[in-house]
This record gives sequence, structure tokens and C-alpha cells, in this order.
Amino acid sequence: MKPRVLPLTAGWLTTRALMLWLLTRDQSAPLGIGGIAREVHQLYARWYGVLAHGTFPSGDRLWQYPPGAGPVMLAPGLLPGLTYFQAFVLVTLAADALVAVALTRAGTRTGRSLRGAALWTAGLPLLLHLPLARYDVQVTALAVIALLTFSRSTRACGAFAAMGALVKVWPALTLIGTPRGRTTREVWTSAAVTACVLLLALAALFRDPFDFLRQQGGRGVQIESLGGTALSFARHAGWPGQVHYRYGAMEFTGPYVTAVAAMSLALTVAAFGALLLWRLRARRWTPATPYDAALCAVLLFTVTSRVISPQYLVWLLGLAAVCLTSRHTTQRPVAALITAATAASALVYPVLYEDVMDCTWTGSLLMLVRNGLLVAAAALSFRRLWTAAMRPDGIRPTGSRPTGSRSTEMEPSHNSRHLPHETVSTS
Repeated sequence: MKPRVLPLTAGWLTTRALMLWLLTRDQSAPLGIGGIAREVHQLYARWYGVLAHGTFPSGDRLWQYPPGAGPVMLAPGLLPGLTYFQAFVLVTLAADALVAVALTRAGTRTGRSLRGAALWTAGLPLLLHLPLARYDVQVTALAVIALLTFSRSTRACGAFAAMGALVKVWPALTLIGTPRGRTTREVWTSAAVTACVLLLALAALFRDPFDFLRQQGGRGVQIESLGGTALSFARHAGWPGQVHYRYGAMEFTGPYVTAVAAMSLALTVAAFGALLLWRLRARRWTPATPYDAALCAVLLFTVTSRVISPQYLVWLLGLAAVCLTSRHTTQRPVAALITAATAASALVYPVLYEDVMDCTWTGSLLMLVRNGLLVAAAALSFRRLWTAAMRPDGIRPTGSRPTGSRSTEMEPSHNSRHLPHETVSTS
């Protein structure tokens, strides 16, 4: 083991032991400071029982996930001699370790950095024990591996991104930054073929694989979303809305909620349009551009969502960590803002969640800080991505590299011969 890796290994082992200790203390605690583990005990375990009989949870308003989430819920059943909860946590820890190892291997290559592995190791515990009791770490692992395999195999990159998208949709955004031309065709074709094959397999093995679409469409404005923050302050100005438990989350109900939800959707469409415009006008790619674009895309779709649960920060930490493995990344200050937002999210849930639900001044201001950091991160991320892509010098996409080559995805233009070299191959 390389000397630089020893502190990361010790840090991972120490912080994960602390997270496990918090999780054991949580299981008997009430909703508020505790109760995080209850979702695995009561909800995931129930879904496991339904999925084990060959059907998705049809008609269950809480089942709002694509068909690929089914195998993730079933995976703990492969570990004999453990309760479902114990096995689920063990699978989550294994996915966490996989991300840490992948980031470390990428960071130890010539011209790369271990900052990404350090961010993941130290950043995930800022969410306390929440990551161990949600399946977002598993999804993030697929997205991280997709990005880190991009320079080695475009087909593998597309396949992993498709697997992640079938579990929780957002990993599809990791492909937004692939260089135009043959490279994009290879990656996106691989993703489409993988998704089709897996969907056909899941449709053959399980009944009602697409029932989740009916439940997802009924979601409102969660109290932790950007729109929810505005409505929280509106409560202090006399708005008569209330907070109720709906579709597995605390949501606002009352006048203008539908309009706020529509505005969130409009902002999401605008964000997608901005990303397409960037992709069409971009003139310069670096080895970090696919990473930076993936982080920017997920950030934009997160802040414009009707739901910004604390576990969404797991996604952002993973993608920010991938960016930091490259010395060419433009997203270092964005990663710092995401880290600060992650720390604030632990205060939002579980520490001060009752204040957030009751829309006290403490809860409202805390949401303003957390979501303000995310909005600032999204705006800064897009500005830096746009500025870097519009520079005439640098690296331009060619799409002429054979799939599976160890070379980079780009070749230098005539103005880029003095740029520092970076080895981007990751196995």
C-alpha cells in the first residue's frame, strides 16, 4: 500500500466505524434526532418481501423508483445469516468502499490527485449515519464508476451509467459531457442498449415494472426543496399552507403550491436547455470536462427539483470527488460549497428537522442557508463550465479514438501543445 493511501484508509475505517455507531444508537430513537434506520426496517424490508414474489410494489404510493431499484432492494437477501437491515447496511458499506477504492486508484495515477478520495472519505460522514440507511450510495457508486471508466472504455462507461439510471434516473446525466462525435455515439449507444436489455429482463422477471410512474407524478413540493424554502418564509408572512406527510416526504399543501411546483418544473426545463446550449457551443474539452459537466448537470437538476432530500448530497459528493481526481477540473470551489451544504444538511435532517417541519425561524433560516449554498454551487459550476468551454485554446473533441484505447478521449489542438499532460486512464 502506498504511503499516501494509508491516511485515507485509516480515515475511512475510523469515520465508517463512527457512522455505524451512530446508526446503532439511532434504531431505538424517535423521529427527529433518530428514526433514520426506520426506512430500511419498515419500508425497504416490506418492498423486499413483495419483490421476492416476482412483482414490483404495484399501487404503493411510496414506490417511486425505476425498475432497477428492485435488484438493489433484493441484494441484501443474498447475504445469509443476517437480518435484512444488517445485510442492507453491509451492502451499502461495500458500495461506499468501492467508491473510495475507485477514487483512490484514479487519484494515484500520474498527473491525478487524491483530493477526490479525500473528499469522499471525509465528506460522507458529514451526513452522519444517513447514507448507511438509504440506497443512494449504491447509485452513486454506479455513476462514479461510469465516469472513471470513460477514458478506458466508452462502452463500459455507457453501461454503468445506464445501470445507474435504471436505479434512480439521475446517473443518465453523467453522459452530458462526453465529447461530440464518435465518442458520444459510442457511449450513448452502449447506454441505450444496456438499458433496453436490462428493462426487458426486468419486465420478464417481475410484474408491474412501470407502476412507479403513476406515483412519481403525484409528488408535490417537499419542505426541503427550493420552492419549499420560499413557502416556509411565506408562512411567516401569513400564508395559510400546511405541512403534511405525502408520498414518503413532508410536503406543503395549500394555495399556490401547484404554481410553485410548476415553476420548479419550468426551471428544470430551463436548466436542461442551458446544458444543451453549452454542449452545442462548447469549443474546448479537457480530460476533466466529462466530470465537470456531470457534476454541473446533477447540481442544476437537484436545485430545481421539487424534492431535495439530504441523501441527494451523497450524489453531489460522489461527482465532486470524481472532479477532484483531475488536475484540470474547474469545479474545486464548487466542491467546497457542496461540502458546506452537506454539513448544513445534517442539521436540516435529522438534528433540527422538527424546526424545519414547523417552519420556525430557525428551520426557515437553516433551509435558506443549505439551499442558498446549493444554488450558489450550481450557478458557479455552470459559469465555470461555460467559461472553460468557450476558450479557443485547449483540447477539442475528435471522436476518432478506437473504443477501449488507453489514450485520452481528446487530442490537442494547435494551441494546446503547452498544456500540462494528465493521464486519464482508470482501471
